[in-house]
Amino acid sequence: MIRLVQLKNANDRRLALVDEPSLVFLDSFSSIYDFAQVCIQTDSSANDVIERSLGKQRLTYDAVYAGDSGWTILPAAEHPTEPARCLVSGTGLTHMASAKNRNAMHLKAEELTDSIRMYRWGIEGGKPEPGEIGVAPEWFYKGTGECLRAHNEPLVVPDFAEDGGEEPEIAGVYLNDSQGVPWRIGFTQGNEFSDHELERKNYLYLAGSKLRNCSIGPELVVGPSFDSAPGTVTIERQGKTLWSRDIRSGESAMSHTVANLEHHHFKVAGHRRPGDIHIHFFGADAFSFGEGIHLEDGDIMQVHFEGYGRPLRNPLSKAAGAPRLVKVRSLTIGMEN
Repeated sequence: MIRLVQLKNANDRRLALVDEPSLVFLDSFSSIYDFAQVCIQTDSSANDVIERSLGKQRLTYDAVYAGDSGWTILPAAEHPTEPARCLVSGTGLTHMASAKNRNAMHLKAEELTDSIRMYRWGIEGGKPEPGEIGVAPEWFYKGTGECLRAHNEPLVVPDFAEDGGEEPEIAGVYLNDSQGVPWRIGFTQGNEFSDHELERKNYLYLAGSKLRNCSIGPELVVGPSFDSAPGTVTIERQGKTLWSRDIRSGESAMSHTVANLEHHHFKVAGHRRPGDIHIHFFGADAFSFGEGIHLEDGDIMQVHFEGYGRPLRNPLSKAAGAPRLVKVRSLTIGMEN
């Protein structure tokens, strides 16, 4: 299993291999994107490319991880030069706890909600036999690479938002080659971060509730088993644990196989544009909002899945001020000021 970290300082950015308790720079690589391109173009395994490019310069991982170094951790993957060529998306209702939380938001009397119906569709048809196509999952759009945040970076609740809360997930990272064939580079821990209060008003607000920043990292893991991924999600407030739950992801905990989720994402021709990178969240098993907790400015959200590197930590920050009207201008003769 390979663990990689993207780093930057005031003048440079680099890619490093995790070799606890150190980070070892890979010569000639400044990004996951470039690393994956070389693997694909030279028909080489990640292990072979790392063996050929492993350098001698080391950093103390503890200092970098804590934010006490001249080097800062970047999101686990992105497009290094064109953020708009990174598509961030996700799949919901893949875990029972997620379906139950969504169901509770919109339940009326003994009504069976669409959320539970869709989850059951996954149970019935989300794990097809190899070579067959299963039922389509729920799919949502987060934004371009500009919405990605790194370990230790704040996740911001915009001034127009109703709320903001963590969603601890694992995300797949993909790169389309020159022929438009998608390649899975690896997996990373993520905090998908959504506006649950907006979503609770009406499930048709789900799409808008997802248009928020999110975080991935600190590490990209190449080659982990995705059958079972136990972990923990924790909320800290003023230095103390406010809430914590065990979580579990991986195919054994999900209503869909990864192959089925990948098919339904990449069956869309526009998702196979050569050179694009994709970050795709696979769904959450638990989140604090489902237990009545509302996060406050300064709360620390921590996501940790065993086997996926060091925990991902992000403070929550609420934007100050009231929402401002965005006025659209029109192209007319004698344009208005």
